[in-house]
Amino acid sequence: MSALKLFVHNHGTKGDQSLIKTVTFALTHFTVAFTVAYLLTGDILIGSLIAMVEPAINTFAYFFHEKIWARRQQNATTPEGALPQSQPHTF
Repeated sequence: MSALKLFVHNHGTKGDQSLIKTVTFALTHFTVAFTVAYLLTGDILIGSLIAMVEPAINTFAYFFHEKIWARRQQNATTPEGALPQSQPHTF
C-alpha cells in the first residue's frame, strides 16, 4: 500500500478522526476567509487569493496541533510508571 494511502487509511480507523476534522476545518476556514476578505475588499480575486493562502497554512498548523494535543491527552491518561502501548508511527 502506498504511503499516502496508508496515512489516510490509518487516520480513519481506531477512533482517530483528526484527518476528517482537518478537512472540515479547512472547508470552514476557507469559506470564512473568503467571505471576510471579499467583504473587506469588494474584489473576488483578492478575496480568493487571501482565502487560499492563509487558511492553507493554518490548516497544516491545525492538523499538527491536533496530533500534539491528542498525544498530550494520551500521556495524561497513562498511569505514572506504566509504559504507553506501542502504536504505529503517525503524524
